[in-house]
Amino acid sequence: MHTHTVERPLNHDGPPRIVFADDHRMVAQGIERLLEDTYDLVALVEDGGTLMEAIARETPDLVLSDVNMPRGNGLEVLKALRARGDNTPFVFLTMHAEPALAAMAMKAGANGYVLKMAAGEELLLALREVLAGSTYVTPSLGVHSTSRPPNELRELTPKQREVLRLVGTGLRSRQIAEQLGLSARTVEAHKYMIMQILGVHSTVELVRRAEDLGLLL
Repeated sequence: MHTHTVERPLNHDGPPRIVFADDHRMVAQGIERLLEDTYDLVALVEDGGTLMEAIARETPDLVLSDVNMPRGNGLEVLKALRARGDNTPFVFLTMHAEPALAAMAMKAGANGYVLKMAAGEELLLALREVLAGSTYVTPSLGVHSTSRPPNELRELTPKQREVLRLVGTGLRSRQIAEQLGLSARTVEAHKYMIMQILGVHSTVELVRRAEDLGLLL
């Protein structure tokens, strides 16, 4: 068995047990190889629903999860866990280099936020830090886990604010794309990120939130 340098006391012998969620098979296989020498990967799942089941079944020492997944994204799983008093260390491994999303994840109770492009030694460092009781955010994001994220509007980029305002006026993605000189796909991507940041799940909720934030005055 490989030795490991983890300070956080585990309630079992052997390496720390990790449940990992990612719906990109190639990424998952690469991370699996990275972790196999030091950790016991007790479950590898591809969606939020299965992740919840795996956490309940395996009671891991740490959860490593993508943000975007089918059947409940990583943030929803994290919030559900924390809401029921489960404080299992939770680290996001994501391609989203968005400081606002990282801040939102930490505010929701995440212990770490690592970019996939930085995975490798940095991921191993992050896992060690989190298992030792610290928090870790990829430094290039400039997010301090101790700081409170700014108000919702400040978490949005100017472009996202403009997209949100136009969504609030009832325009469809194609119409917004024409107005802003973007592709419809880019507008959809902005909408998705806005929904993640504001914690809403539908266009109707998005319009209501735009009104609440005073963007439709």
